[in-house]
Amino acid sequence: MRTRMLALTSAACGAALLGAAALPASATGSGAGPGPEPEAAGVGAAGADATEATAAELLAEVRGCARISKGAYRTDSSSPRATVPVCDTTDAVFWKADMDIDCDGRRSRACNRKTDPYFLPETAFQSSRGEPLDSAVLPHVVVPGPGKVWDHRKSGLTGGSVVAVVYRDRVRYGVIGDTGPTGIIGEASYAMAKALGIDPDPSTGGAESGVTYIAFKNSRVSPIESRERARSRGTRLAREFVGR
Repeated sequence: MRTRMLALTSAACGAALLGAAALPASATGSGAGPGPEPEAAGVGAAGADATEATAAELLAEVRGCARISKGAYRTDSSSPRATVPVCDTTDAVFWKADMDIDCDGRRSRACNRKTDPYFLPETAFQSSRGEPLDSAVLPHVVVPGPGKVWDHRKSGLTGGSVVAVVYRDRVRYGVIGDTGPTGIIGEASYAMAKALGIDPDPSTGGAESGVTYIAFKNSRVSPIESRERARSRGTRLAREFVGR
């Protein structure tokens, strides 16, 4: 589980690198959650569309690691060691970590100060209307703020870049929607967790391990809040990634 106060301190240290962008953090635990949303953007092995890349196909492409990060990340502020590198491929970068729950952004019934005591009403990237993203509705991934370990911008990634997230036999597509502490990795929105069948509770949910994040280079979709555009482009990029 990520310790929120320490995470917020780390975020503050990276603020100079991000300018006006906020560096929110989140508190999560672990555990299996409810089944994936029927309308979620992605595919599961049991009912996989023959045209979509499966979880097994994507995982087969990320077995090795050509490290692009200068060192590794911790999965939580309380982790004793940094063990997660960011790995490079021709068309994407990837990392294998846990999943903490990001509930920051637009207030909703699921994400607010009552459900998440560390809730922040902002995200590093904003919607096409200039508003914080809705973590309860939009499947998105949090990347570490630019720092000495890795700068996502140098890998062709920014807000709206498409990400495939793999958990067990499920694949879901979303976008990069927020940034976090410069030394911690492994976080996604309430909506992304729910779509993958992971408990999305911002205080007690998440997954301790077994989550693979594949972020496609130069893949920004607009508007950033369009789930359909992220799914459509993610499906195509994933097929190309596995050589279809």
